[in-house]
Amino acid sequence: MKKYGILLAILSLVFASLACQTLTAGGSEVDQVETLPPVNTDDEPTLPPESPNDPDFSFGGDTEFPMPDDATNVVSVAGTVNYQTNLSLDEVMAFYRDYYGKQGLTERELLTTVTDGVFSFVFDGHESGKAVVIQGVDLGDGSMNVNISLQDI
Repeated sequence: MKKYGILLAILSLVFASLACQTLTAGGSEVDQVETLPPVNTDDEPTLPPESPNDPDFSFGGDTEFPMPDDATNVVSVAGTVNYQTNLSLDEVMAFYRDYYGKQGLTERELLTTVTDGVFSFVFDGHESGKAVVIQGVDLGDGSMNVNISLQDI
């Protein structure tokens, strides 16, 4: 009698397994395999195509805004530049105060804020008639993220 119980348990497991495979399409369909694109075996790196529809977008230093020499991860999109630097918050602010002061722009001190590793300040007098807005955030790893743009304020 004990042999029949074990045999019945094994048969029950086999039928349950078959039933699960039937309900989930069995998993043995060959057309479920997705083909991957061919691997580029050239020694030259493949760069994404440039978008002729968006000339205001670029990676790199193509911008009218000044940046420190150690600027990395520079992204310029539609007149806004974002980058990282190893300068401190005070050093970044001094860099822009010095640069724009020499250009004849004036800081709108009423809009200058510095709190907990974050700063924002505005310079008036840009040739476009717009204000230069500079904002930064301490990333906590010894670097600052800085964003610069021209805005109507």
